[in-house]
Amino acid sequence: MENWNKDHIANWFKALQDNICRQLEEADGQGKFREDLWDRPGGGGGRTRVIEGQHIEKGGVNFSAVYGEVSEKMQKSLQLPGNQFFASGVSIVLHPRNPFVPIIHMNVRYFEAGDTWWFGGGIDLTPHYIDLEDARFFHQSLKNICDKHHSEYYTIFKSWADDYFYIRHRQETRGIGGIFF
Repeated sequence: MENWNKDHIANWFKALQDNICRQLEEADGQGKFREDLWDRPGGGGGRTRVIEGQHIEKGGVNFSAVYGEVSEKMQKSLQLPGNQFFASGVSIVLHPRNPFVPIIHMNVRYFEAGDTWWFGGGIDLTPHYIDLEDARFFHQSLKNICDKHHSEYYTIFKSWADDYFYIRHRQETRGIGGIFF
């Protein structure tokens, strides 16, 4: 990350949002994203994009790049150096019209405070009707991607997602899970 600065990172996420939106409009064949720009009073802002189309009942692909002061409480809780932060990322929620196509959630994000930084995210599917073959394909695809970087990543990242998406009061998971990294 030595050659990356905050503008480079934010522009990378903007390009990711643009690419995802372009591909979703093409795949839907009818829907076009509406965009709302917003500003954060403490610094930064973002682009909220919403689509309603032929195959996507409603979906959002959102970008943000925000910065500002870290509260003393947050600084202590997260053991952050300094009192300034920068965060950027893209998040997606898609609700298809076809009940046999799962709802998808995905986000990728970058956070920096002082010399501390991290990049992370997650993806999961919530089908109305579970198709075991599709679920296996989804998880195998995630495993294949994770294995390119480290053979233990999929198991670790899947476990984090399984814990996060477990609905304790119902004693069940939300959807078929995914990964957090």
